[in-house]
Amino acid sequence: MSEFKVGNNICGLSVKGCSKQTDKLNTYDWLADLPDNALASEMVEIQFKPPRKGYFLNSNHLPLEKGDIVAVEASPGHDIGTVTMTGRLVALQVKKANLRPGTEFKRIYRKARSVDMDKYHEAKAREHETMIESRQIAKDLGLEMKIGDVEYQGDGNKAIFYYIADDRVDFRQLIKVLAERFRVRIEMKQIGARQEAGRIGGIGPCGRELCCSTWMTKFISVSTSAARFQDISLNPQKLAGQCAKLKCCMNYEVDQYVESLKGMPSREIPLQTLDDEYYYFKADIMAKTITYSTDKHALVREVTIPASRALEIIGMNREGVKPASLLADGHELQDERYDLLDQDNINRFDNAKKKSVKSEEQDD
Repeated sequence: MSEFKVGNNICGLSVKGCSKQTDKLNTYDWLADLPDNALASEMVEIQFKPPRKGYFLNSNHLPLEKGDIVAVEASPGHDIGTVTMTGRLVALQVKKANLRPGTEFKRIYRKARSVDMDKYHEAKAREHETMIESRQIAKDLGLEMKIGDVEYQGDGNKAIFYYIADDRVDFRQLIKVLAERFRVRIEMKQIGARQEAGRIGGIGPCGRELCCSTWMTKFISVSTSAARFQDISLNPQKLAGQCAKLKCCMNYEVDQYVESLKGMPSREIPLQTLDDEYYYFKADIMAKTITYSTDKHALVREVTIPASRALEIIGMNREGVKPASLLADGHELQDERYDLLDQDNINRFDNAKKKSVKSEEQDD
């Protein structure tokens, strides 16, 4: 089970509400220190194997605190979970989960006893072996599906099989075989590729643990337009995450980029001066600067100007006026060419090292 540690050395306004972040479903209870908060609501948030959690009715009025392990009603039997929230904030979490007002909530039986915990650990120890064996059974039956995870109920009488599949799967025969093999009640639950990545976990290219396995609880669709707004290279290998879908982090800043693009000129409009014509090459959207080149396909006589200056020149060109230079102060531009493929040449590191060695010899 998840271990929750609460102490006076934890920073925050609420000592009881702040606990060790063991998984993404932990929520900071900022109302935990209010008087009689635990008695303000009979609803309690219970967490099971991440990312599954539920809301149960404390009809027996047990004195529960965050971190208590309890036995709750299930069908059939009982399940074992950890209390993650009590009091007033649970009602807001229920509303966030989009549960209907007339939903009938199951009850909390008792705090888990040693006998309950023994059954719980015995059931959990069977999960990995069951998953491997069930994969082979599905393969032998010729089913186009992948079982990604197995979760046993706390009393060991039921098992949830999480699977992914591209098409609809008729797993009626599979359920019969699994029930006969493992002697438990079988429940099949289909999940998406992002949900599977969240359950398995991993390290992203940013060097941090995957967002879907640490804090994300809802998956919003990601489109390639998010990459276009942010001027990200449309390389499928770089845009795809470990789930083989577009990275969720592409949505984090897209709204800010869309807002910033409102003050940028169109990249299709060239800028005309007395000496030459300049074409859009690249832009720093957040810095509101644009780099123009006299060649459409190469970086020639590059000049970087603010977006406000580009809009000013576009307005002048529409009136038939051509400025002497793109720069407001009229500085002349140097005719230089850059090879953009040099940045992909791995020998550039050796050249930089040789230059540093020569400079050190000259200093000596």
